[in-house]
Amino acid sequence: MSLEYWFMFPVSLLIATIAMASGVGGATFFAPVFLLGLRLPAEVAIGTGLITEVFGFTSGLAAYIKRRLIDYRLGMALVVVAVPSTLVGAWLATRIPPDLLKVVLGMGLITLAMSFLRAPEQRDVEQLDHTIDGENGPGAPDVTSLQTAQGEVIRYTVCNRSEGRTIAAVGALFMGMISSGLGELNGYFLLQRCRVPSRVAAATSVFVVAITALSAATSHFIHFLEAGPEVMDTVLSLVIFTVPGVILGGQLGPMVAARISQKMLELGLGIVFLIVGGAIIAGQVMQ
Repeated sequence: MSLEYWFMFPVSLLIATIAMASGVGGATFFAPVFLLGLRLPAEVAIGTGLITEVFGFTSGLAAYIKRRLIDYRLGMALVVVAVPSTLVGAWLATRIPPDLLKVVLGMGLITLAMSFLRAPEQRDVEQLDHTIDGENGPGAPDVTSLQTAQGEVIRYTVCNRSEGRTIAAVGALFMGMISSGLGELNGYFLLQRCRVPSRVAAATSVFVVAITALSAATSHFIHFLEAGPEVMDTVLSLVIFTVPGVILGGQLGPMVAARISQKMLELGLGIVFLIVGGAIIAGQVMQ
């Protein structure tokens, strides 16, 4: 273990702040940084990004637990399909040829970029919240009631459960394989298709991603142990700086989110991911 990656502390702080402000998993940022900036092998970049993300999401998860916004019943229904799927994805990441894995990562980033560029306006999210609230009065059947830490009661009926589990399984597969996909698919899908209010959807998504990321990161970590001391030395030399950075950034992210336009942040990230994804694919094509 060495101190050569000391500069990753401020980089991790910045990444985690942006990730928590935007709701994107930190590994989505870290994998390209490790791959393009540090020239690490694709599977090492993806696995180390997931290990780092676990600590960042734990910080955000604690805040949602304190605010009592997580629907644990819905979350566990998604976890039971997401965890096996992400383990398959992590296994595939160690078997797929590195060059092909880079192309898959690039395509994943471009897909994520398009989802950001087409993200709904805040007023549309608020309108959906208002509609969901109107659909679930005291007499509505199969209503889930969730009481927040402030005493507010949120009422909703979870729809399209099978579709939700399918989306979670697909997102988790890509999370294990290229470090992103689950959180990005879950958030708005839970609101738009499952009719879960936006605050509960975001909190429940973080809960699902945190558990799933831990499973994927554990699988990658075991692979690193089997790969030998040189790989583990690189991983540990990174995480001693990235983990403190994401823990601190996880606390700064919500404050940043309250001060900037979410739409402008999503637009900026969409452009960045589009460029980075294109650069990764172009690099492989030009080899």
